[in-house]
Amino acid sequence: MKYTLTHFMRAAALAFGLAAAGTAMAQTAICYNCPPEWADWGSQIKAIKARTGVTVPPDNKNSGQSLAQMTAEKARPVADVTYLGVTFAIQAQKDGLVAPYQPAAWKDIPDGLKDPAGHWFTIHSGTLGFMVNVDALKGKPVPQSWADLLKPDYKGLIGYLDPASAFVGYVGAVAANQARGGTLENFGPGIDYFKALQKNEPIVPKQTSYARVLSGEIAILLDYDFNAYRAKYKDQANVQFVIPAEGTLVVPYVMSLVAGAPHAAEGKKVLDFVLSDEGQALWANAYLRPVRASAMPKEVQARFLPASDYARAKTVDYGRMAAVQKAFSDRYLAEVK
Repeated sequence: MKYTLTHFMRAAALAFGLAAAGTAMAQTAICYNCPPEWADWGSQIKAIKARTGVTVPPDNKNSGQSLAQMTAEKARPVADVTYLGVTFAIQAQKDGLVAPYQPAAWKDIPDGLKDPAGHWFTIHSGTLGFMVNVDALKGKPVPQSWADLLKPDYKGLIGYLDPASAFVGYVGAVAANQARGGTLENFGPGIDYFKALQKNEPIVPKQTSYARVLSGEIAILLDYDFNAYRAKYKDQANVQFVIPAEGTLVVPYVMSLVAGAPHAAEGKKVLDFVLSDEGQALWANAYLRPVRASAMPKEVQARFLPASDYARAKTVDYGRMAAVQKAFSDRYLAEVK
């Protein structure tokens, strides 16, 4: 076959195009559960692109959906990194879905908030409570306790994410259970609470419902402090955050490198950035408590509820919380949903 100059030019152009496409792909890191409307991941994704050159496509999965997807893709992973509630990360580690990696700020992460080998590590934490759109209550009092939510006044006004799927939903279940006298070994009080709550016809979505609170579709959402503060101070909504009188839970959110990540080098850049001074400051400005406490600006801290309110927020054995999660989910689906 006779080759002309045109043939060589076309071949060169094709090779250049493939190389460019490969370079573009190499600068992408797939993150499962990085939704732009949750915890201001939108700003974090933009900063990652600006500082590292790595594109992180938005992803609206929740923790349970991310774990299920990684399990299905274990033989041929698609994701490079993942953001999970701590119990899901512990399960992912047990299932061999995440790989050890110690990011640049590893030493600044307190013990107990990271797997010793680096299979997961906390990037920030949140406190669960009631995110309340005051206008949507239409004159009804802002609820101050778990018991208040059972009052018929709040029928059709309450929402919580699916406790059998979304991590924040499970956190809400654990918090309510503990507040009603239950333990991680006894979910009876929590199950009874959610059964009673059904009389108020709650809205139970699977994904983040921030926009639905701002619109007033959901007046009272079991959610984290950071989303409520963001609504109040950034979006200027008439939103209050309530730490219920009977107590609640504070929980870490973590990230991991996916085992067999197709773009591990880019994934590691993402993990390094979210723990950098800039990345941690972005979390703080979104009203999350950064795992590196020194990154919390004083002016942001001043917008949080007083320390006396936060004293009602407790930690639990997160490893045990992870171990009993499936049993709780099965019971919830059988008895409540």
